[in-house]
Order: sequence, then C-alpha cells, then structure tokens
Amino acid sequence: MQKITVDLRVGADEYLKFYRGQASVVTCRARDGRRIQFPVKILNPYLTREGVSGSFEILFDAQGKFVAISRI
Repeated sequence: MQKITVDLRVGADEYLKFYRGQASVVTCRARDGRRIQFPVKILNPYLTREGVSGSFEILFDAQGKFVAISRI
C-alpha cells in the first residue's frame, strides 16, 4: 500500500466542472512533491457548498489503484 497526503482547495465553481463531466480526474501535488492524479468521485463524501477543502490521506494499492481516502 502507498499512502499519499494532499492538501486540496477545490471551489464550488471548479467542482461543478467535474460534476458536469468536463473533467473526471483531479491533478495535484502531494506534500512530498509528487504530482498525482485520482478520480474526482472519491472526493464526493467531502463535498460541501463551498467545494472541497482540507488535507487528505489517499491509499493506493501496489498497482496504483485507489483503495481509500480519509480527511486528516
């Protein structure tokens, strides 16, 4: 398993692009400097009227497949 920590701020207007299907992945920089991509749908549990904001730990398996996400 691989754990990656990211700090995200995706405003409601930006998240709306994902909702409308204009984009399906989030690209960001992890705290350790790596650039990562993951499906936007994993953020749905953390979506508010303001969008998605906070620090998250994302777990991936050895093949790079998403396993879990949690707010930290």
